Amino acid sequence: MPMYKEEVDPSLQALEARQELILKRLYELKSAVDGLSKMTQTPDADIDVTNIIQTNDCSLTASGADLDVMLGKDYGALKDVVINANPSLPPLSLLVLHNLLCERYKILSAVHTHSSVKSVPENLLKCFGEQTKKQPRHEYQLGFTLIWKDVPKPQMKFSVQTMCPIEGEGNIARFLFSLLGHKYNAVTSTLIDSWVDTAFFQLREGNSKEKGAVLRSMNAALGKAAWLVGNELTIADIVAWSVLQQMGSASAAPANVQKWMKSCENLAPFSSILRLLK
Repeated sequence: MPMYKEEVDPSLQALEARQELILKRLYELKSAVDGLSKMTQTPDADIDVTNIIQTNDCSLTASGADLDVMLGKDYGALKDVVINANPSLPPLSLLVLHNLLCERYKILSAVHTHSSVKSVPENLLKCFGEQTKKQPRHEYQLGFTLIWKDVPKPQMKFSVQTMCPIEGEGNIARFLFSLLGHKYNAVTSTLIDSWVDTAFFQLREGNSKEKGAVLRSMNAALGKAAWLVGNELTIADIVAWSVLQQMGSASAAPANVQKWMKSCENLAPFSSILRLLK
């Protein structure tokens, strides 16, 4: 029997095309409204949202599927990381991690100044680079907003509507590093966590005797391997490097530690942050 191809009514085709266009516009509108909703529901809603210092479009090298697995799928909404930090003690490790995340995901980055801060150095206002043209929010995989604010320690919210703030540079650094997708066994994870705690509680906040002991331990570990834990860069290296830079005592570090610091600074995510300190 002969087969006849059913003709599609042109008016029906036009209706379907119009429906697809409407759905696309609704999706874009939902993304924009979601972004405004998240901004107004943060504890920092009194910031001047018209005073956005810059937005930086980081290159996309991985699919959003990775973030969906780690953070959960949120249809039509951009996942947002909002960090409050004091400009008197910039959280360098978080800036390095921002650069590393930009190498993996497409990040919508922005810097704001809170009303509690009278002035912020120009280099910190441009810590995410120069302003670039924005794309629609839904085309990004992750939002990363840094707010310079008078706070005693860095604070972070990921889902501003449902979670309590994460406090402390070390804890925030752990969260951000986890988004890079590295997996370690129990022993390696414990060593990494130990170095992170040591960097903040002894190297940065300890007395001179404690700081000296940490530097000797670092020197011994770096005499056996290129990095603090094993043969690859981990959050332990990022945090320890950042603390030494914050202390301003890098030049007095032992030989292996100085060599390791130069290895860190040869990497682009570190070298760009180092320029902020000059």
